[in-house]
Amino acid sequence: MSLPKDAVLLRIFIGETDRFEGRPLFEAIVLKAREVPLAGATVLRGPLSFGRTSNLHIEKILRLSDDLPIVVEIVESQEQIDKFLPLLDTMIGSGLVTIEKVQVIRYGNGIKAA
Repeated sequence: MSLPKDAVLLRIFIGETDRFEGRPLFEAIVLKAREVPLAGATVLRGPLSFGRTSNLHIEKILRLSDDLPIVVEIVESQEQIDKFLPLLDTMIGSGLVTIEKVQVIRYGNGIKAA
């Protein structure tokens, strides 16, 4: 699979406790992206956030939030992302979804670095 030089970054901000059809939402999104197939997806877990409600979600030793922030990032062509958005819309009840233009500098060649 290849990516065009001019691509887009789809960024999905959700909570760790968000679910879709019995599984964590972030996992469901990644599995759907793989099924489509998109070029790849990465899940990032944040130690601190607040959003629309201004509730603070924080990861500390003495106080663990039960709903830490999760960000799913997908880089793909605009056309592929446009096809994926209706699927994503059926999965997300609450969250923030952004798209920004990016330039792909390198997308692997199958050769491992020594």
